[in-house]
Amino acid sequence: MKKNILFALALLAGIFAKAQTPTTDNIKSVNEVVTADTVEWGWLNPLRGDKSPAAGKLWGDRTKNEPAGFLVKFNKGFSSPPHIHNITYRGVVIKGLLHNDDENAEKQWLPAGSYWQQPAGEAHITAADGEENMAFLDIQEGPYLVKPTSEAFDNGERPVNVDKTNLVWLNANDIEWISEKSNVETAFLWGSHKKNQLRASLLKLPSGFKGKIKNLSPNFRAVVISGGISHQFSKKEVKKELNAPSYFGAEENATSIISAEKETVLYIRSNGNYKVISK
Repeated sequence: MKKNILFALALLAGIFAKAQTPTTDNIKSVNEVVTADTVEWGWLNPLRGDKSPAAGKLWGDRTKNEPAGFLVKFNKGFSSPPHIHNITYRGVVIKGLLHNDDENAEKQWLPAGSYWQQPAGEAHITAADGEENMAFLDIQEGPYLVKPTSEAFDNGERPVNVDKTNLVWLNANDIEWISEKSNVETAFLWGSHKKNQLRASLLKLPSGFKGKIKNLSPNFRAVVISGGISHQFSKKEVKKELNAPSYFGAEENATSIISAEKETVLYIRSNGNYKVISK
């Protein structure tokens, strides 16, 4: 009997450990750009066809066991049945109004610029109420699957819904890796600033910003949430216009030369440090 109990506890511990979201990303990023007009679109759930939200690839493959970043479009009035996911994901609203919570919860419509986290195994619904609704989703492992609530489990993580008005922005004077004269602001979203740990934050560039972002991490990925930037990896390269919801990745020690005519918010996910330098 004692052996059976120990075996059961070990099995549960193994399942729980497997359900924990990875805190590192061993895939090295490369210099790459995906502009808003070149995003490859398909269906988030191909079996449901046009009844499913549309999904657009930015990096990685959400159907495989690897980190991935992708866009999701929802029609006005969309509301999913209660369900769970096998993995944890984080999301930022790019357009419209989105709700993500328990099926019995009162609707908390998150506007563009808001952030949420959906833990693996947690039962919930997702709904949309804007004329156009789009979000960026970030997963640290895959595949991204939709499963019935009968398979719900607790992986120890908790859901988070943060309206854009509740984000806490720090200015450049408070952050050592951002040039003090840049007027750039940062809002931390998730992760850890311990060595080699994944972390993500929003970076707000002021109107008229000109400068550089130097990546010091093996893995660096940035998504334009609002506004837009001109981007080059070198002055010899032709500038590319990256409007929301464009994406760029950078290899370690690469420098992105950027400018923003209007206020722009970037979602930056890295496996280490980076520097923002203003001209």
